[in-house]
Amino acid sequence: MFTCVTKKMRYLMVFVTGAMLLSMLAACDSGAQSNGKPTIRVGSKQFTEQLIIGNMYALLLEDAGYTVDRKLNLGGTAVVHQALVSGELDMYLEYTGSALAAILKLPLMADPQQVYDKVKEEYDKQFKLTWLKPLGFNDTYAIAMRKDRAAELGVTKISDLKGKADQLTIAGSQEFLSRQDGLQGLEAAYGIKFKDSKGMDSGLVYQAVDAKQVDIASGNSTDGRLGALNLLMLKDDLPFFPPYYLAPVVRQDVLAKDPGLEAVLNKLAGKLDEPTIAALNLKVDQDKLEPADVAKTWLKENGYIK
Repeated sequence: MFTCVTKKMRYLMVFVTGAMLLSMLAACDSGAQSNGKPTIRVGSKQFTEQLIIGNMYALLLEDAGYTVDRKLNLGGTAVVHQALVSGELDMYLEYTGSALAAILKLPLMADPQQVYDKVKEEYDKQFKLTWLKPLGFNDTYAIAMRKDRAAELGVTKISDLKGKADQLTIAGSQEFLSRQDGLQGLEAAYGIKFKDSKGMDSGLVYQAVDAKQVDIASGNSTDGRLGALNLLMLKDDLPFFPPYYLAPVVRQDVLAKDPGLEAVLNKLAGKLDEPTIAALNLKVDQDKLEPADVAKTWLKENGYIK
């Protein structure tokens, strides 16, 4: 039987369809998914280790049924932290020492648990952000030299640079050159002053010292190129550097919306040590594999994802 559709009915159909579309768009904007789980925006800083770990967490979340918006390789500590505070991100992974010195600008402390407890307390109080459980490794600053140059100068620890630093050039990231737990604090603590300092991408500092463009490199202790390039990491014999244990930092409003999210993000708690992460970093920096592929392979081999 033929049914006549009046002009009034056509208007009603258009209105209802438009209302449904607006409702769908609103759901998308709020991050809601058909399975009831929110979209999680995962960020990272702009160096190899952060890209690997950021991808690991994105893959863990996807395996658990979440949709992930990857916002990796954003920038330095201050940039990524601000993105989290402003709501552009839902989570990223931060180092306890970086949070203490660069974000909170508190006096440096040496005890890992005290540093973790302090940053956890202050992030909750100041930013409504939650620190979850650390992954297990300490990625501290590495002050490294070519072994032949260190032997020539009789240097094995940072205090050995006293009376010699004024003849040497050090390379480090711009962040290292400007932070209180970086170059200025190091020089003050050890009573040394380098002849010159050169800011460069953190991925280039080891090549610079290996190529004899600079005398000393400031990088990360979990960078696999330390061993691959036969460099000597000078002992921080004071010590000066605080502990830098990596842990997920998450917006509290996001955790409150999904009670199961915290368990997923804590799956890697205590599961990564320094040799393991250094080997993974080397796969990217030396073997030229993609951080996402390195992350996926490790998670699969260790049974964290299907």
